[in-house]
Amino acid sequence: MSRHRVLLGHCLLAISLGGVMQAALEIRLPTENHHLLTGEPDQFFMYVDRSFEGQTTKPWEAGCFGLVRNAMRLGEQVIYTKFHEGIDIAPLKRDSAGNPLDQVSSIADGQVVHTSPVAGHSNYGKYVVVEHTWDNSSFYSLYAHLAEITCNPGDPVQAGTVLGRMGYTGVGLNRTRAHCHLEIAMLMSRHYDEWQKGSGAGANIHGLFNGMNLTGLDPARLFTEHQANPQLTISGFIASIPVHFKVTVPSKGIPDFVSRYPWICRGNAADAVSWEISFSATGLPVAFTPSQHRVEAPAVTAIVPSTIPQRYLTRNLVNGPQNNATLTSSGKQIVTLLTDDFPISTVSKDPAAPPKS
Repeated sequence: MSRHRVLLGHCLLAISLGGVMQAALEIRLPTENHHLLTGEPDQFFMYVDRSFEGQTTKPWEAGCFGLVRNAMRLGEQVIYTKFHEGIDIAPLKRDSAGNPLDQVSSIADGQVVHTSPVAGHSNYGKYVVVEHTWDNSSFYSLYAHLAEITCNPGDPVQAGTVLGRMGYTGVGLNRTRAHCHLEIAMLMSRHYDEWQKGSGAGANIHGLFNGMNLTGLDPARLFTEHQANPQLTISGFIASIPVHFKVTVPSKGIPDFVSRYPWICRGNAADAVSWEISFSATGLPVAFTPSQHRVEAPAVTAIVPSTIPQRYLTRNLVNGPQNNATLTSSGKQIVTLLTDDFPISTVSKDPAAPPKS
């Protein structure tokens, strides 16, 4: 049986079995700060110092996931244009000098796949990545700005296993704003290093776990929805995320991304001439739908209309009006990685290795 037919079978199997393939998440917050789950977000999220229109504030909302930073006035509205791909968790304990003492632990069972012990190698400072298997697919949690790391790649972990201590390593932080930056993400490409070499972007210190290769979801929403529904599955959670735009790409068979996350497939892939990829506003792929719509190159084929320019709503992934929206260079990069639409060496690669630089 050919590889294409095997992957096609995976896609159809994910659809036909539905919930049979899915298992309820078992997750916990990474520190002792549980104020997110007690309705006290101002005590959970680390604030950001903001100066806007002559006012200086410390909004905790800027520690949330999404477009929450860099305020900008647009007519009568104030919008936020900088994307924060994670959540910033404030410390509960500090020593006499103000250094955080909180331990940072794994949110779920898994395995450490990457550590970055040299603070200067990333804007994240010292950070750890753990791989989890949820719904038979690999997801990754990233813990950044650590003062120290107490685990090693290859270490098996359980929910609550200590990975390190909270700190303020990385760019733009100080002792006062020390926090744990947490991301939960999917891996875009198992060939990221080859893409980076071809893009001329320079050396890739972090392998597969370069942050450019991780596409993140909202951890805070995942934790609060899991609290409300302990039977929540990761695939069900992703399916519930609103779609903001769709991109149709020529079919070259079953994308490797779909083979690794088969439940994201929304239809029969047999004889598909293209794939319609549904994205959240922040660029998270939430569905791949086989299509008969022919395109020569990736094209935006649907978008939620808005009076606000789309580049501000999509972290500059899409630009232009509703009937003529196009992918920006950043948008094209994400689509390229999700579809592996770049030269890939025939040399066998280790699929396990990459976080965010």
